[in-house]
Amino acid sequence: MLRSVAVVALDQVAPFDLGVLAEVFGTDRADDDFPTYRFSICTVDGVPVRTAAGFHLTPHAGLAPIEDADLVAVPAHPSGTGVPPAVLAALRRAQARGAYVLSVCTGAFMLGEAGLLDGRECTTHWRHVDELQRRNPLARVRCNSLYVADGRLLTSAGTAAGIDACLHLVRQEHGSATATRLARRMVVPPHRDGGQSQYVEAPIAKAPEAPTLEPVLEWLIGHLDRPVTVDELAARAGMAPRTFARRFRAETGTTPHDWLTNQRVLLARRLLEETGLSVESVADRAGFGDAAALRHHFGRRVGTTPHTYRRTFRDRVAATG
Repeated sequence: MLRSVAVVALDQVAPFDLGVLAEVFGTDRADDDFPTYRFSICTVDGVPVRTAAGFHLTPHAGLAPIEDADLVAVPAHPSGTGVPPAVLAALRRAQARGAYVLSVCTGAFMLGEAGLLDGRECTTHWRHVDELQRRNPLARVRCNSLYVADGRLLTSAGTAAGIDACLHLVRQEHGSATATRLARRMVVPPHRDGGQSQYVEAPIAKAPEAPTLEPVLEWLIGHLDRPVTVDELAARAGMAPRTFARRFRAETGTTPHDWLTNQRVLLARRLLEETGLSVESVADRAGFGDAAALRHHFGRRVGTTPHTYRRTFRDRVAATG
């Protein structure tokens, strides 16, 4: 049973991420029949630390509460933060004795430095997933997940995804009813659909630097609504279809079909955000032909449905206008 929580805070800790952990596990709601926890913010030697917002934080204790905590949590810190050996050793001991270990956003880098990600599935903010994988080649970094639970190791994506991970843990430990009541109390969804892909900045791309194919790619970006074939594109490039397909992969790193589908999904995202067009019309303008094809490709690349994406990201001012 989850009864005690220790949060590791080093210099430049992210206050929002720390606040998420304090809101879920450090707020006393016993009067409303919620579970309560022994909650400790821990720093090296128990000294105050400066947050990323510039103010100073006075902790509850040094590192001692980590030694018997049921959950050890690491909020976001700059990914280049130097982690004291005593903290890394405390994290290793926590995992070895079977405690939950949870990171929010770039807190995953601290877990990686402690060696806790080797052979495990994990995630972090979409801007840092490549770097996390580079630094931890034995980890299996999942770039599209809001959070990943690999046994008793939990890692979450950026900022608010920490709430998703914490609610998952509450749900696992105390049941769905408690997690749902807590989500209502916090005025957040009990569970969010989709993954990080829907939050990644993704403007319609310009044609990449592809010396041979750039004119064809520019033409494609301007004509995403019309059906095209590899034979037609090859003719525009003045190549045989097989030669064109080989050159396309060499210069773009992918196939014509995948490249074109990705561009159409990007256009669909923009139309869903900025217009009131029906999903059928969006599918037509983005070159998918019908809503079923749009839903299929949108789900595979964005991790949610067009309707859900629109509800989340539609510009309400534009919609009212």
